[in-house]
Amino acid sequence: MAISAETITALGAKFDALLPYLDERAQRLMLAAEARSLGHGGIVAVARASGSSASRVRRGVAELEAGAEPSSRVRRPGAGRKPVTETDPRIVDALLGLVEPTRRGDPESALCWTTLSTQNLADELTAAGHRVSARKIAQLLKAQGFSLQANAKQVEGRQHPDRDAQFSYLNSQVMGHTSAADPVISVDAKKKELVGEFANGGREWHPKGAPCAVNVHDFKDPELGKVNPYGVYDIAADTGWVSVGVDHDTSQFAVNTIRSWWNQTGRHAYPGAAQMLITADGGGSNGYRTRLWKTELAALAAETGLSITVCHLPPGTSKWNKIEHRLFSRISIIWRARPLTSREVIVNTIGATTTASGAPVKAVLDTNEYPAGIKIGDQRMQQLIDDRALVRHQWHGEWNYTLHPNTRTN
Repeated sequence: MAISAETITALGAKFDALLPYLDERAQRLMLAAEARSLGHGGIVAVARASGSSASRVRRGVAELEAGAEPSSRVRRPGAGRKPVTETDPRIVDALLGLVEPTRRGDPESALCWTTLSTQNLADELTAAGHRVSARKIAQLLKAQGFSLQANAKQVEGRQHPDRDAQFSYLNSQVMGHTSAADPVISVDAKKKELVGEFANGGREWHPKGAPCAVNVHDFKDPELGKVNPYGVYDIAADTGWVSVGVDHDTSQFAVNTIRSWWNQTGRHAYPGAAQMLITADGGGSNGYRTRLWKTELAALAAETGLSITVCHLPPGTSKWNKIEHRLFSRISIIWRARPLTSREVIVNTIGATTTASGAPVKAVLDTNEYPAGIKIGDQRMQQLIDDRALVRHQWHGEWNYTLHPNTRTN
């Protein structure tokens, strides 16, 4: 009588539950015992139910019929597959020969890694006569001290000799302004973002097999274009303000964002403030070499009556700016894996962000035009200096300076 499909299914469930707990010999004998109990066709049925080969079940039956004694040995002496390093003694040298040209890190280190995938390495070795699988390649690499690693963002360029001293000076400025209950803000421009049905980094939970569909290519939409988020992070209050610009990321745009923050939030939070400290990195629209940045801040100082001190982070430390990991990182998390389909979606998503303390982040859309290429001549800069509207500090005056309001700025 043929063995039914229901019987094979039941056997499969039994084997799935028990076989993982048995060694190879015990598995073989258990399968053989089941095959013998089923009678004719039992070997084939057990092989199908367990996923084993019929020859393995036959060997187990032969052992039972021969009266095999209990033993702690799993396999017969000499049984089992030989290590690939034994059957092919030259394979490790051949593998390292492929890996060495792409090795990363200190050659003397016990831990190093390769940029070649295990499948590519297996294909190359197989073509050279060393038959090996990608899984075995991974085992061999691990045994040789390799590991699978991602890039680590740690190198920011040449370290300035006064880097630590500049941070110490910046910290003293922050402490002085904070003790006087004056605002201290960190500013920077976030990465430009494409507006439309474009892929965004990260992953979010969705029903299985129903990912959010986006464009295959990241070609800028001629109508929606890109946006330039520029942020102001209030260090003491742990609050954020972001202007989402639709034109060029210029110093005018950057200073107008600070102006908007001050008029809408800052002057209410710091009603008695006489001065303000801005910390910024050294490049972009708020770079320490940018003349338009300084002239626009001088105009803002004249409007607000505030003495505005700027301290730039030393070269190679832009990612240390507070706004990067206190505000921008929070925004990146909240809109991960979400297409930024419109300017309104971007503004509303940023507006739904909170800082680590739960404080809100305010976002506004700035539709003003900010033409690029505005030049500030030597005469204008010299006027700011002569009028004491721009005063460079004694310590690295190119990084640290103050714009005073009680002077002529036009």
